[in-house]
Amino acid sequence: MALLPNFPSYTAFAEALQRTNRISDPWLDGKERFRLAPIILPESTYLRLSEAAERIGALYDELCTITLQTPSLLDFFSLTPYERLMWFASGGEWHGIARLDLFLLPDGSIRTCEMNSDTPSGEAEAVLLNEILFAAMPHYNSLLNPNVHFIHDFCAMVQSFAAPPTNKDNSPKQRIGIVFPTEQPEDLSMILCYQEWLIGAGFEVVVGSPYNLHLLEDGSAAMFDEKIDILLRHYKTDWWAERESVWLDGEDFPDPDPLHRELAVALEASSNGRLRVFNPFGAVLTQNKLTMAFFHQFPELFSAFAQETIRRYIPPTQRLCDIDEETLQEKLIAGQHNYVLKSDYGCEGDEVIVGRNVAPDLWQRSLQQAIPTRWIVQEFFDAAPTDDGFIPNYGVYLLGGKARGIYTRLAPTQTDYRSLSVATFLQTTFPNDLHS
Repeated sequence: MALLPNFPSYTAFAEALQRTNRISDPWLDGKERFRLAPIILPESTYLRLSEAAERIGALYDELCTITLQTPSLLDFFSLTPYERLMWFASGGEWHGIARLDLFLLPDGSIRTCEMNSDTPSGEAEAVLLNEILFAAMPHYNSLLNPNVHFIHDFCAMVQSFAAPPTNKDNSPKQRIGIVFPTEQPEDLSMILCYQEWLIGAGFEVVVGSPYNLHLLEDGSAAMFDEKIDILLRHYKTDWWAERESVWLDGEDFPDPDPLHRELAVALEASSNGRLRVFNPFGAVLTQNKLTMAFFHQFPELFSAFAQETIRRYIPPTQRLCDIDEETLQEKLIAGQHNYVLKSDYGCEGDEVIVGRNVAPDLWQRSLQQAIPTRWIVQEFFDAAPTDDGFIPNYGVYLLGGKARGIYTRLAPTQTDYRSLSVATFLQTTFPNDLHS
């Protein structure tokens, strides 16, 4: 069935997407990965989602300040020695770009399931899908594309990490090293977009893995013998550190050792002022889901504004290790449909167990085998579905603490890699420069 005049079939849309030379996988396991019919939000709803994202980002920033002032609080998060090293070396810096995954409840309130502040993804889909479908939408003059300025805002945020030029006329271009897991293709489209956008913004760009990093004689960092000024890190902080299973009966990782040499290059060059890291390694704390339990266990440590943010947006959460056996039996096992289990660094549906979506025996085994200090238990909330029964996950991007775009995914139950990517447009009666 034709959903838009420009695309009489999904195949026609897929061909247009592939012509971008950025996204080459419109299908996943033989199934469509995108939905052509967009989500159209009232502009007022998008502004409320943006406010929620900015408030939660500010809450995490306050957490970092509190933890820097009282280092003993770090014990709450069960960080490994190398994760602690990254936190202290960062000096509390954690943010460049983040994505807040938000849900609208039937009563119109908003909840978050997580903040990806470490290696947020989806930027390629958010920008390209909106761009392609916006041009094909009817009622063009009444719609806004909330991602129309994302590329400019992203490049400006990266630019803020660059050293000021010493000579405006003859200063060489700043060089960015984009580090990502080159053996995994999932985010390659995003890396290609980053490379294209940043070259267009006047940077030189080199792309590789952490293993391509090394120090130069003057203490600068380099990739492939190319000195870099900014390290754009799309390699998870917990992957730079020791790799340890979150399960009592879990198998050992084939590569459990920390990236000692590679991390030393980044931290040494950063400490001597010759390298800026985007996102900073302090994201090792903000990415840790035990933070959501910390908010609810120690609300008195936060400002009144932050406390209101916790109550309004963060579902009630506890560490598994803080739940006694009686409560575990009476509430978590008997009422499994009311709870969700999440590991400290699991993401995109990985190591997330929704009680109502699994059989009782799997739920009980998960509770028994989860390492209690590495997991949280969070109250389940019902999100408002679309008319065709999907649950929208509104991923609002923060750049420097400000909401600057959205990536929406649809899933029948919980968000994971099989979720449908969908364009998001805003309905407004007041056209403005977002149409451009």
